[in-house]
Amino acid sequence: MSRIIIDDGFRADLVEEATFAGVLEIPTIFKPDEFIIPDGMVPFSCRSRTDGIGKFLVFYEHDLKFNDVITVTDQHLDVFRKFSGIVSPDCSLYRDMPLCLQIANTYMNRAIGHHLQQNGLYVVPNIRWGDERTYTTSVLPEKVAFLGVEKHSIVSIGTYGCVRGEENRHHFRNGLIAMLDELEPEIVLVYGSMPKGIFQELETRTRFVQYPDWITSMKRR
Repeated sequence: MSRIIIDDGFRADLVEEATFAGVLEIPTIFKPDEFIIPDGMVPFSCRSRTDGIGKFLVFYEHDLKFNDVITVTDQHLDVFRKFSGIVSPDCSLYRDMPLCLQIANTYMNRAIGHHLQQNGLYVVPNIRWGDERTYTTSVLPEKVAFLGVEKHSIVSIGTYGCVRGEENRHHFRNGLIAMLDELEPEIVLVYGSMPKGIFQELETRTRFVQYPDWITSMKRR
C-alpha cells in the first residue's frame, strides 16, 4: 500500500535550536558581535555575477526568484559563504494578504536567518512590515514585524518597488518610524532609494547606509 507524504512547509529543521520571541514565537536572529558595513548588496538572482567579497547577498526581488532558499536552504550554503554577509529573506508582506500569511512570512524570514546564523554565516535581519496590523498593536499584542530581532543592532530594509504611490509611502514611513521606536537600531542598511518624503527628519535617529538597487548600480557602471 502506497504512502502519501505531505510536506507541511513548516521546516521544523530550521528552528531546532532557536530562541523564540513573543507570544507568536518568532525565531530570533541574534545581534552580531560586530557591525559589518558591506561594500554593496547583490540580489540572490545575480549571485553569479560577483565574487561576493565585501558584499552582502540580499533577497529584495520577487519571492519566486529565491524559492529554493526557502525549500532547500542548505543546498545554497556554499554560495552564501562566498559573501561577507547575508540579509535574511525578504518574504513578501502585501497589505492585502491575510494577517496569518503576513505572520507566516515574518516567521520564515527569521527562521531562515536563524538557521544561516547557526551555520556560521554573518546574518543581518531584514525588517519588512505589511499593513498597520504588523507594525502596531492595533490587533495583535505585539508588533509582529519586529519580533525576533534584538534592539540596538544592525538591520536592513528595502525600498525598491515599495515606495511608489501615496498609500505605499504612508505605510512605509509609519512602519519605519515604528521600527526605529521599537528596535532602536544602531545601523539601518537601505536597499534602494531614500525619498525625502519618507526619511526626512529621521536621519538623526540612526545611521542609514544606502545602496542603489542592482539595476541602478549596473547603469552607473
